[in-house]
Amino acid sequence: MKKKLLSLLVMLTGIPLATMASEADLVVPDLSMFKALGTNGWNLLAWGLIIIILGMFFGLYQFNRIKKYPAHKSMLNVANTIYETCKTYLLQQGRFLIILFLIIGAAIVYYFGFLARPAAAAEGGISVFGFVAVILLWTVLGILGSYGVAWFGIRINTLANSRTSFASLQKKSFHVMSIPLQAGISVGMLLITVELIMMIIILLFVPGEIAGASFVGFAIGESLGASALRIAGGIFTKIADIGADLMKIVFKIGEDDPRNPGVIADCTGDNAGDSVGPTADGFETYGVTGVALITFIILMFGQTGILPDPMMASTLIVWIFAMRVMMIVTSAVAYWINNAIAKARFGDKEKFNFEQPLTSLVWITSIISIIITFIVSYLLIGNLEGDLWWKLSFIISLGTIAAAIIPELTKAFTSSKSRHVKEIVNASREGGASLTILSGMVAGNFSAFWKGLVMMGLMAAGFFIVQDMTLFGAYPAIFAFGLIAFGFLGMGPVTIAVDSYGPVTDNAQSVFELSQIEKIENIDTEIEKDFGFKPDFKRGKHRLEDNDSAGNTFKATAKPVLIGTAVIGATTMIFAIILLLSKTMIGGEPMLDIALTSAPVLLGLITGGAVIYWFSGASMQAVTTGAYRAVEFIKKHINLDKKEADINDSKSVVKICTQYAQNGMWNIFAVIFSLTLAFAFFDPNFFVAYLISIAVFGLFQAMYMANAGGAWDNAKKVVEVDLNEKNTPLHDATVVGDTVGDPYKDTTSVALNPIIKFSTLFGLLAAEISIEMMVHADKTDSFNYAPVIGAVLFVVGLVFAYRSFYSMRIPKKATE
Repeated sequence: MKKKLLSLLVMLTGIPLATMASEADLVVPDLSMFKALGTNGWNLLAWGLIIIILGMFFGLYQFNRIKKYPAHKSMLNVANTIYETCKTYLLQQGRFLIILFLIIGAAIVYYFGFLARPAAAAEGGISVFGFVAVILLWTVLGILGSYGVAWFGIRINTLANSRTSFASLQKKSFHVMSIPLQAGISVGMLLITVELIMMIIILLFVPGEIAGASFVGFAIGESLGASALRIAGGIFTKIADIGADLMKIVFKIGEDDPRNPGVIADCTGDNAGDSVGPTADGFETYGVTGVALITFIILMFGQTGILPDPMMASTLIVWIFAMRVMMIVTSAVAYWINNAIAKARFGDKEKFNFEQPLTSLVWITSIISIIITFIVSYLLIGNLEGDLWWKLSFIISLGTIAAAIIPELTKAFTSSKSRHVKEIVNASREGGASLTILSGMVAGNFSAFWKGLVMMGLMAAGFFIVQDMTLFGAYPAIFAFGLIAFGFLGMGPVTIAVDSYGPVTDNAQSVFELSQIEKIENIDTEIEKDFGFKPDFKRGKHRLEDNDSAGNTFKATAKPVLIGTAVIGATTMIFAIILLLSKTMIGGEPMLDIALTSAPVLLGLITGGAVIYWFSGASMQAVTTGAYRAVEFIKKHINLDKKEADINDSKSVVKICTQYAQNGMWNIFAVIFSLTLAFAFFDPNFFVAYLISIAVFGLFQAMYMANAGGAWDNAKKVVEVDLNEKNTPLHDATVVGDTVGDPYKDTTSVALNPIIKFSTLFGLLAAEISIEMMVHADKTDSFNYAPVIGAVLFVVGLVFAYRSFYSMRIPKKATE
């Protein structure tokens, strides 16, 4: 496959093409032109770097605090085993990313080095070689950023899991909640600060002539890293999770039974899918949204923009990044306030609702962020015409409040306290697994309806505010939608924190069981002597299960925020293609033709939906076949007469999960890569419609699947924790529902976010290559090779789409 893709790229480089202004000519304006608070824009962002670095130290401080919390050596040993297995997995993924970079890097070298020939860079005295080298460097840094924060995430989570598990043995429950949340805010702070440092370095220290292209390279790199880690991690974790869970039905054993060889793989998967994937995805989401807004501003107000106004471009860019810096401050302050309130309310209680402190953290952060948005906007852009400062602040605040409202909607469908989850339990009791699955589908479909209406309402409100603005010419809605996506991320560290809460709580349960701490001789006396308290093992188990339910709920709350951002932000990136088409002439007429009566547009809309459904099937197929192999192996090798599973058997299950995660990812990436190029080469107008379609279809597919899966998961938790009916027919039915929901919520739904953004970002390059080929053919009256190459790439894509099922299906002998 790699040879085929590279040979296609080589074939492309052999076609001589004309050039035009494009992303290679996105010139970042001189930031010092903007003046506010007695200084210029460059100095403001330089001071912002200090705040960012302080935020990074805040995250590292939380990391060191967690390391110092006590835990019994039996739990620490299990946590270390999980971390070592995670390291092996992540190193394997690192090698995979190198291969992907070589493929994408070849496309970048061709486009920026041979096709675009950036005029602005040449005028700045920058050679083509130097220009391409800088873009490749930032692409690599984007990949390393996603990869690095993912590694940090698994490290802190595998430190926090054992500490949380041990804290459950104490009389009071506060630390069972506070430790996972502390780990989450550490990940969130480090993720946002690293991303901001990289982007501000581009703004401040990379020459404006190549800064725009550097941003594009950085965004492609982090999107590539996130896509690979998110998709492969989602496949890995659900193979392991299903393999381990089904043993509860087959052998009537408990959750995380040490005799089950699939449990270690499940623990690794908790981090691969629920930590590595979301952390890399979050890093990419914040970066790509920023790049989308910068691209729009430069296309509108840059030197060669629609309404050239370098001062306005400088002002808006500095304002946006000042707001990004302030999210670090607001998140830290909100975390401290919420922690103090939670400690006062729950610090002395033996039992409380673990969801309450997480909910209050989200709302406190949202309110503080909105207040700060208006204050900073008034100080920085209060002098702009038409009270622009409060209008733009209001639009951002629409996204910020949505980041609090959408989690509440998510809880209404996925929380263990919700009516929908109770409905699933009631249906399961009477109708078994079939009604379990149907009730979960109902919850998922309803959730997509209500969330879709909320997002539509927010975007409509943003459009209502900007519709009479002349500042943004004919495209005010595009900027408004980009700002709403930006507002979604206005409390970034906290959004990541509540998402990262889940893998810690999930692992904490496993650590408790795998350590077999309650079976250690004289353990009560040992703990009382060494740690100063008498352990309560029965209450500890219950707390961990209850806390895992809260983790499930809040893992679900972050997913629609990220997918919503991807879709709303994608509109800003698609705008760049639309603008290029409107400026490009073929036969004396603009290339742009995206009327709904245009056949290519209608065909593109249909094709986008088809690709979303193929991806859903391909990602779940990889899980299904891998889980079949894992279950087959575990059933053959499990030995219930032993105290714990053989370590080599556990490693074999991890190997199965890794193998199918890698195979599934290769097929998926090959299809997405090939079809993105193919559809762009067929017809750029068709391609614009295709990108819009995958964004819309992907949004609703992701919300439906994420919330159906979350509802099934917590229905199982209600049976296990609230009803205490393990190893009953009711429990079996909800376990089946949970295994169906596993790839729904943690494989397919979450991977749609990076897939949409990667297709859009890489699609910018693909569309411009196609347009250049058409322009060249028109000017020289020569044959247009674009559709021919598109046809070849389309066939390649179909081959791998075929392989995504037929090369990974469950063998015939299993059904004979």
